[in-house]
Amino acid sequence: MSKLEELLLQYCPDGVEFRKIKDVYQRLRGTPITAGKMKEIENPDGDIRVFAGGKTVINAFEKDIPNANITRVPAVLVQSRGVIDAVYYDKPFTFKNEMWAYTAEEQVSVKYLFYVLKNNVEYFRTAASGMGSLPQISLPVTEEFSIPVPPIEVQREIVRILDNFTELTAELTAELTARKKQYEYYRDWMLSFDSSVQYKRIQDICTISRGKVISKDDLRINAGDYPVYSSQTENNGEFGRINSFMYDGEYLTWTTDGANAGSVFYRNGKFSITNVCGLLKVDPSIADIKYLFHALKVEAPKYVNSGMGNPKLMSNVMGGIKIALPSMERQKRIAIILDNFELICSDLRIGLPAEIEARRQQYEHYRDKLLTFKEKEA
Repeated sequence: MSKLEELLLQYCPDGVEFRKIKDVYQRLRGTPITAGKMKEIENPDGDIRVFAGGKTVINAFEKDIPNANITRVPAVLVQSRGVIDAVYYDKPFTFKNEMWAYTAEEQVSVKYLFYVLKNNVEYFRTAASGMGSLPQISLPVTEEFSIPVPPIEVQREIVRILDNFTELTAELTAELTARKKQYEYYRDWMLSFDSSVQYKRIQDICTISRGKVISKDDLRINAGDYPVYSSQTENNGEFGRINSFMYDGEYLTWTTDGANAGSVFYRNGKFSITNVCGLLKVDPSIADIKYLFHALKVEAPKYVNSGMGNPKLMSNVMGGIKIALPSMERQKRIAIILDNFELICSDLRIGLPAEIEARRQQYEHYRDKLLTFKEKEA
């Protein structure tokens, strides 16, 4: 019998009480602060972490934050708009007042709540999906949410187990990050050439075209098997699937607009792209497509125009990018080496990425089991 089983038998043999979050935890309020002010006061050496909507996080000095409402105890921040998630933080911080946080006298109970919320994050994301174009949840969604509240001894053991999983994954992720930096250094070295190597513009190597508007309604009405790629980087940029395709074969695509502008992808097969993507059909007599893919992953982000608040890399700018073109034999050799490096760093089937993914799945499985209780009868 495990220690947790012993504790459950000792402290709650008849089940666990379920209570609303608002009845167990103290809710904390944030700071009224604009995006413009956050840009103005951002300082990497700042002593206060400031969380905003989406994934925006800055550091700032407390003296620079107007009307600051600083949280100085461990708390769970509910990210309620754009990105729907929960964040545990135990150093001084604040957050835009469109969000909220929870704390409690017992620090372990705060961490316990974090794990409970993470275990139910898909419920909150589903609740947010019907709130307009930008995912958003209202305060009652968490305030009224009922959670199991076992005795503190049980909470402490659950937190200990899940913390161990988290620490192991963090160690593996740090090792993978170091490996990726090593790969990027080696990649940049391999793609550096002296003046003896010719350079050509992308417009002289490729035929350039753009995608078309494809809405979520199009994906719903014309659902099928062929991927549609758009501006996101998650899931290889896949936006959804449809019953027709625009292209068939080997191509490069890039994101033309938004936060991921300049991201470059290798495509092979039948697919479509939306209007925030561009497409390159490579002349195989001039360049090896996989070599060009690796070269553009380095060069394209340098040409993104971030003015007017919407980063862009339009077709005319992409067409003007110059790429070094060594001999075809050397291009292919470089592409093979970099393909193998990238595989080691990102393929979920091998090496560290596979181990991290296995640990993540194991963690989520045990988190769900550890946080599933029989409800105590009233």
